[in-house]
Amino acid sequence: MKKKLSGNNELLQDGRKLSAWGLFWRFPIVWMIAGAIGIILIDTLFRQLTEQAEGIASLISTLVMGCLAILVYKLTLTYLARRSTPEISIHRAGMETVLGVLTGSIFIIGSALIIMALGGYSFQWASSADTSSILIFSITPALSAAIVEELIFRGLMLQAIDKIGGKTLALAVTSLFFGVAHLGNTGATLWSAFAIVLEAGVLLGAAFLWRRNLWFAMGLHFAWNAVEGLLGIPVSGHPSAGLFTVKVHGPALLTGGDFGLEGSIIPIVISLLISIPMLIGTARNRRAEKEMNVHG
Repeated sequence: MKKKLSGNNELLQDGRKLSAWGLFWRFPIVWMIAGAIGIILIDTLFRQLTEQAEGIASLISTLVMGCLAILVYKLTLTYLARRSTPEISIHRAGMETVLGVLTGSIFIIGSALIIMALGGYSFQWASSADTSSILIFSITPALSAAIVEELIFRGLMLQAIDKIGGKTLALAVTSLFFGVAHLGNTGATLWSAFAIVLEAGVLLGAAFLWRRNLWFAMGLHFAWNAVEGLLGIPVSGHPSAGLFTVKVHGPALLTGGDFGLEGSIIPIVISLLISIPMLIGTARNRRAEKEMNVHG
């Protein structure tokens, strides 16, 4: 057990005292900001390299960036927050990622099919499209966004705020910030930002709290963006040269308009239907952990 001392020192498990400087870095908001800055710097550097690269080289560059960003995250939590990082452990990483990809794929495909059934979308195969180029063009930015945004918003911000004010506050704040972060995208409006808060911020936050695993959240986020791009639907305002040509009909409330599927009411409803069971599962897991601690 860790013991606390009076004054500006704290006694760690091995009996060493943590200095005032160490306590400063251990404060949640401090390590959150420090880790986010490190991840953003790596992303910025490799984004320039990726834009200059072509084909498979851009994907490799993104994978290297992702590995370095995860390393920065792990070092931040280990040496500044002074805690372990089971949420990014290699154990079950493959299974959790696959589950996340399946969840995200079903979510986006289901949303698109419902909008299509209601007359909002019509799809036509883009026969002249270069399939390999489109795959890389869709996968690369989706992978980059999934890794960077999940490490920052769910890995750092949500856990830092959780330490200060609990999980409910952490979910609310990270969801709000996630929506605000997308206000600068092409075609963004207050409505689209609000939609992102509910469908993405809440869903991805609930996914992380439920599984306590960043691989699952990353997989869900990646599939969301990649599948949407492959369908030819704008990804949060970013145009997509997908495998299909999409024609949009009807009100923006149904189709999302120029912003894309995220601006539609349909994925908001579906995401909440997915998020609620995840949050119920989170509450059950917490109760089970408390009972184990009491009887342990």
